[in-house]
Amino acid sequence: MARQQERARRTRAAIIRSAAVEFGKSGYAAASLNRILEGSRATKGAMYFHFDSKEDLARAVLETAVERYRASAERWLGRTDLGPLDVMHGMIDEMALRLEHDIIVQAEYRLIIEPDFYRDVQTGGGRILGRAVRALAVRSIDQGQLRADADADRFTRTLTAALAGQRYMVDAHGTGIDLRARFEEALEVVIESMSTSEWAEKFRNDGWRTHARLEELSLGL
Repeated sequence: MARQQERARRTRAAIIRSAAVEFGKSGYAAASLNRILEGSRATKGAMYFHFDSKEDLARAVLETAVERYRASAERWLGRTDLGPLDVMHGMIDEMALRLEHDIIVQAEYRLIIEPDFYRDVQTGGGRILGRAVRALAVRSIDQGQLRADADADRFTRTLTAALAGQRYMVDAHGTGIDLRARFEEALEVVIESMSTSEWAEKFRNDGWRTHARLEELSLGL
C-alpha cells in the first residue's frame, strides 16, 4: 500500500510539473493535455484519476506555487540573525531566483494574467509576498532602519508595484535582463526614500548581508 501511494504521489507530481512547463510556455487556453501527458510520461487514465479537467490541473499548479511562496516567506520571516531590511532583501532575491528558474512559479505568473484566473491574483504568490514585505517594513520602523514617520502600507504598495513592473519588463524585452539586479535596484530605491540616515550610512559601507542561493532552493515537487 505504501509503495502504491508513493507511486501515485510521484505520478501526480510529474503531471503537475509537466503542466507547469506547458502553461508557462503556451498559456492556459493554448495548453495541450497531450503535451502535458507526453512530458509527464503518465497515462490519460492516471491524469484523470488525479485531475478532473485542465482547469483543475491549472489550479493544482497555482496551489503548488502558492505553497512555495508561503514557505519562502515564512523561512525568511523567521530569520533572527539579520535585520529586517536584510531579510527583505534576501526574500526578494529568492523570489527573483524562483521567477528565473522555478517552472512552478513561472507558470503561476503566466496563469494569473489570463482571464480565467484573474481572481487568483487576490490569493496568489504576490499577495503572500506583499504581506511579508509589510511585516518587515513594520519591523524596520520599530528597529530604526526606516524612519519613524515612514508609512508601511505606502512602502509596500510602492515596492510591490515596482517589482511587478520589473518582472513585466523582462517579458516585454526578452532575454538579457538580470531580474535579480532589477529587483535589488527597485528595493534600494524605495528603501533609500524612507530609511534613516544611520541605516543608509551603514548600508553604504557594508552593503547587503545576504543573498539567496540557487542551490539551496527546492525546485522540484
